Amino acid sequence: MPRTKKKNRGAQHGNVQPFSDEDASIETLSHCSSFSDATSVADEGGEASEDAAQEDFQYKLKGFIDSTVDKSAKTRQGALDGLKTAMATRILYEFISERRMTITDSIERCLKKGKGEEQRAAASLACLLCIQLGSGIESEEVLKTLKPIFRNILADGSANIQARQAVATSLGLCTLVAEDDILDVHATMECFENLFTRSYARADGTCPSVSPQTSQLHTNALLSWALLLTICTASQVKDILRKHLPKLPRLLESEDVNMRIAAGETIALLFELARDMDAEFEFDSWDELCDKLNALATDCNKHRAKTDKRKQRSVFRDVLKAVEEGDFQSETIRFGTERMTIDSWVRKRTYDAFREFVGSGMNYHLQANEFIRDVFELGPPMLVDSATMKAMKISRFERHLHNSAAFKARTKARSKFRDKRVDVGEF
Repeated sequence: MPRTKKKNRGAQHGNVQPFSDEDASIETLSHCSSFSDATSVADEGGEASEDAAQEDFQYKLKGFIDSTVDKSAKTRQGALDGLKTAMATRILYEFISERRMTITDSIERCLKKGKGEEQRAAASLACLLCIQLGSGIESEEVLKTLKPIFRNILADGSANIQARQAVATSLGLCTLVAEDDILDVHATMECFENLFTRSYARADGTCPSVSPQTSQLHTNALLSWALLLTICTASQVKDILRKHLPKLPRLLESEDVNMRIAAGETIALLFELARDMDAEFEFDSWDELCDKLNALATDCNKHRAKTDKRKQRSVFRDVLKAVEEGDFQSETIRFGTERMTIDSWVRKRTYDAFREFVGSGMNYHLQANEFIRDVFELGPPMLVDSATMKAMKISRFERHLHNSAAFKARTKARSKFRDKRVDVGEF
């Protein structure tokens, strides 16, 4: 991953009263006014109103930071969720950078002393903190502090299962963003391997008995392992192909649909990486694997839920194409005035990982987050003025007219082809 070293600006934090849990869903305001909607600013009274809203927003954020050390577990969790919401929906680099050590200390405390939901929220906040800071010295320091705690929780079978699930996901993305040593990346991958390999079907075809929550932990570990595959060196990928590709199909036997899907997508990713290194790559059990993938792409087992079968068939049709033909069903993501194409399993796994944490804020981060733009090779953020944005917007009525006209044209064309009286020879 590209590394942009950034200087730490020290730690500051305000002394304000804690906020209630509902503040976790506040409508946050960006410090990066270039990406704000100028119309809404004008409605609120222009620049003065924007400054007041910015001050109020930062006041609330300081309150959340202070509340992460409150005696009440409910208050601490509400504060963690409030910070998560803010970091997921806006770029707050300057504010966060000045308080990085304070926030990291709070996350560490909540992970060590908190219980399930609080630990889950703290693990997710750690990941969002790294996403905000980007790839550099600051995020490396965050990971250096939290990695031993993450690994302990992950390896501790007596730890809260929700906390372990969250850590399995957060450690993967934190490592992608902040880990500077590829050997440490590999060591973290081994931590994940120690988990998901426990779901491998046995040699006789029977599956180990695991609870749904444990299966989710193993699935999260597999997805994080696959994410780190995308930044492995060629020699590491070769070792992984030799060691894991013959065994990964055993996960396709899992009773958990999410595990089957994660395994299928990971197999497709491995085939893509293998063929990038060697276009003539061959897998000894290729025919057997394709048969298994085809069975999952056309699964009609009555004992499985319809929604699970529908979701599974859709994914495994794409996985089968990837293994058989090296094909990928591309997808276009539109954000602001730009667009990005998800055209590979590597890019899909990376995009899905970021989207899991920033959620509906993904399009905003694609526009404004320098680190995420760097990951997807989008270049520096584009500053688009409000007049240009307004000119590019299409009203709902205009969009409705356009869609109606297109629908009528399509219907007319199809009806013409369906009409048996039309001579096919005319076409």
